[in-house]
Amino acid sequence: MLIEKPLPFVTTFIEALNDAIKIHQPGSELSRTQKYWLSFCVMAILITSSVCWARFERASIGKYSMAALSWMFHHSKIPWELLLHLSIKVVLLKYDITEGVISIDDTDNKRSKSTKFIPWVHKIKDKSSGGYIMGQSLVFLILITSKITIPIGFSFYMPDPELTAWNKKNKKLKKQGIIAAKRPAKPLKNDKYPTMIEIALTLLKKFQSFHPDIKIKCIVADALYGTNKFLSDASNIFEGTQVISQIRKNQNIRVRGKEYTIEEYFSKHPGVPQKIKIRGDEKVTGIISSGRFYVCAHRKKCFVIALKYEGEKEYRYLVAADLSWRTLDIVQAYTLRWLVEVFFEDWKANEGWVNLTKLTGKEGSRHSLILSLLVDHCLFFHPDQLARIENKLSACTVGSLRLQIMVESLFVFIHKILDSENINERLALMKKYIKEFVFTLSPSKKHMVGRNLGRLEPTPSLKYRTVT
Repeated sequence: MLIEKPLPFVTTFIEALNDAIKIHQPGSELSRTQKYWLSFCVMAILITSSVCWARFERASIGKYSMAALSWMFHHSKIPWELLLHLSIKVVLLKYDITEGVISIDDTDNKRSKSTKFIPWVHKIKDKSSGGYIMGQSLVFLILITSKITIPIGFSFYMPDPELTAWNKKNKKLKKQGIIAAKRPAKPLKNDKYPTMIEIALTLLKKFQSFHPDIKIKCIVADALYGTNKFLSDASNIFEGTQVISQIRKNQNIRVRGKEYTIEEYFSKHPGVPQKIKIRGDEKVTGIISSGRFYVCAHRKKCFVIALKYEGEKEYRYLVAADLSWRTLDIVQAYTLRWLVEVFFEDWKANEGWVNLTKLTGKEGSRHSLILSLLVDHCLFFHPDQLARIENKLSACTVGSLRLQIMVESLFVFIHKILDSENINERLALMKKYIKEFVFTLSPSKKHMVGRNLGRLEPTPSLKYRTVT
């Protein structure tokens, strides 16, 4: 698809963002060129589903050069860190949102095996194949409200290479039967490489400092974050809010002076069927058992819940920090965690950063990701999306909005040509540019033209070989 100029809803969003910058930090507002560049980049990401200056140039039919777009990204003094948080503020004000639930999760982005100039790339487990790939890991915060679900924070994760090497060697020596005293000591923690839990807590603090007026009713996260430190610290950041995570089945709990593993206890105290409303919509039957127990690893009493849905054989175990909540409320709140997976699916498929982003350096990765998230925020200003949400109808998917925007952009481009004085010249120029740069023909390896099939005939001197 082609871009003549950004659509009106994109321009409106960038103007609202600039107004927020003026209020928050007077004197840091965007220049006219910066506003137009941001508007064009948001539009180009929606059209090309990438963050790639070459694709942007082709989509504009050469109106904006790759070099100029890249120069603005690397050298223009845009307040990148402010953009994301003020963009969140703009969307929340637009929809009059004052409270919500935060969901925390991490995701991976596959990269090339040989990547020298893109930061935070390391070996990660590939869930689909069971093997290992090179890629980047990111921790995300998603705000779930009664109207919309919106990304509100992210950070890249990089494991400590020294600790990784020690773990690998330690496992090898342990397998060989070498006792701990004779194995190398564990290296001291390097603050340059925070854990995912530390990253998540930092992101929560940042959000709270930028948006103190937003009431967080609950925080939900997967099993990785089911530690005492995370549950306690995350709850304290928002003045005692509920924090729900998962806990391992081999964790010990103390009940009436006796210790059991969680799995052992709930096998003796099976759950009862109860109706659960999944994400405020569909009702399903869940087998639930719960109790307020002293969790040994946490050194305090927590709310522990065993849950399995109809047809499942094994329980999953939830842990909650606030003991004053009801069992069903905790279970139904935890079902909201799935919405972060929906965000990942939409973001990876439609918002450019995962599809094609090869910008180098830490700023290249961070700032291009901020651009991608601005696209997500900008879609809440689309008139169709706005009308549906305000009228309490189901919001449109990102993919369907993108398709509509691509068609709208094409019609704007066609109208511009029809309104020009020299239509034939414009059409000829467009045809030439599209043929040369947009839809280039690619060589096929299926056909043998230009290659040698080889000698495909018998050799006379080898005929005797055929005699049996």
